[in-house]
Order: sequence, then structure tokens, then C-alpha cells
Amino acid sequence: MAKVLVVDDSAVDRRFVGGLLQRESNYLVEFAEDGADALTKIRQAAPDIIVTDLQMPNRNGLELVSAVRLHHAGIPIILMTGHGSEGLAVEALQRGAAGYVPKPQLGECLLDAVGQALSLAQADHTYERLIACLSECEFDFELDNDPELVDALVDLIQQMAAGMRLTDATGRFRLGAAVKEAVQNAIYRGNLELSYAQALDVRGDLSDEVMQLVLERRMQSPYCDRRVQVQVRMNLERAHFVIRDEGKGFKWADLGVTTTPSSLETKGGRGLVLMRAFMDQVLFNDKGTEVTLVMRREAAVV
Repeated sequence: MAKVLVVDDSAVDRRFVGGLLQRESNYLVEFAEDGADALTKIRQAAPDIIVTDLQMPNRNGLELVSAVRLHHAGIPIILMTGHGSEGLAVEALQRGAAGYVPKPQLGECLLDAVGQALSLAQADHTYERLIACLSECEFDFELDNDPELVDALVDLIQQMAAGMRLTDATGRFRLGAAVKEAVQNAIYRGNLELSYAQALDVRGDLSDEVMQLVLERRMQSPYCDRRVQVQVRMNLERAHFVIRDEGKGFKWADLGVTTTPSSLETKGGRGLVLMRAFMDQVLFNDKGTEVTLVMRREAAVV
């Protein structure tokens, strides 16, 4: 049974989040009133995952992320962000948080976020010894516009990164999230030419209307003839990805590719914010049909 540590200075919010986790799952939920209390409980008995508020006294969520990343790097952290904490959320992602869920969307998204992070942290190590012998790898994929292929691709990349010790569990979550955002954007926004409003949040479920549009365009010309090219280059020092679609392109500069706080609240800017926060380098071609992602090896990973 996975143990989840919920950190929030509001007793009402702690009960609400604990109720969500316990009602829908078999999680063992423990609570901390702030970052300082959380660190004490982590030292006593480390949880499998931490779900924390950002704005708290006695070590806020940002300080908690930094401390856990330094001393307990294998524990993933999911942030709960309220209105006005977007700037802290960006910085926390850059410091090592695995992901975030806006507080108004906790009921809809929290369980999925926790489940995904735990699945990665507790991933099967069947190929660990073999991949640990790997010093360099190259893959070139040509994907059709089937969203179901994305998770399999991300899982393969994360396994390779783990075996080559490029990053720890939290870093692998971040790597996978960035690549997933890029490939899904190539499918939905690039090849299938969905609008931002239609694509919605690529981490969430598409509406029935948009899903029907996706299915139709996957069978219609010119959309069905387009492919997503994914180049993967990984060695002991860095991971390098090039994701290219065959759509009309877009003016990425108009969206703003920096990790600005306001971008977290926009459907169009969120993917770019996450890629920028999680990767060491993000580059687009002039047309907006190709993105290059680079993650360098973390010195602390042994």
C-alpha cells in the first residue's frame, strides 16, 4: 500500500485532499501542517509520494521541494496550486517537483497525477541490469496520429534514462512529461490541426465532441497522411530529442516560450511552460513544426 504525505496548513484542505485519496484508492494517507512538519515526518518514515500546498508558513512548498530534492530525491512531489501561486509553481517545477494540480481541479485530476507519479517511481526493473550496461542509444520513430502510442514511447524513454542513470525518479517523470507534451502537441496541434480550445489540456480527457473530431481527421486526407518523426539520442551525459510534425506550423513566439506565471493558467501556453521548466534546452524551428528538447545528466545521480 502506497503511503501519501499530504502537506497543507489548512485543516479543511488536508481533510478534503485526504478524503479524495482514501475514497478512491487504497493509499495510506498521512498529514503534515507545513514544510517543517513534513520534513520531520519524512525523516521518521519516508512516504512514497508527497502532495503539498505551495503557500504555507514554516517552510513553504517551494522550500519543501528543494529540501526533499536534496535529501530524499527518490520521493516525487505533486504541487497543489492556488490562484496567485503560479510564480512559485514555476520555480518549484524547475527545482524538482514532479507535477502540479490547480486546487480547483483536485477532484478531477489529483488521483491521476498521483497514480502516474507512483507508477513511475515504482516501475518494474526487469531490464534494469541490461540497460545499465548501455552507454549510448539512438532511435528514429515515425508515428501515425494514434495517441495510444505516446505512453509506450514515453515509457521506453524513461526506462532508458533510468538504466543509463541520467536522472533520478523525479527527473524521469519530468523527462517523460516534457516529451509527452511535445509529441501530443505534434499530433493534435500539428498534424490534426486542432485549435487550442479543441485540444484542451493534453494531460486531460478530450470531450466527446473533440474525440470524434480526432477520430475523423485520423481517417481523412490530408491529416491521415501526416506522421510524427521522433529522433531519440541518449548517452551518459545527455538526452536529446527532436519531435517533428507535418502540419502547417504555428507562431510559437506569439505564445511566449518562457516560464511566465500567467502561462500556467492558459491552455495554449501550458505545454511550453512544462517543457521549458523540465528541460535544459528547448528550441523550435522557424516554422513551428519541430521542437528540440535537451536534458543534461544530473551530477547528483549515481
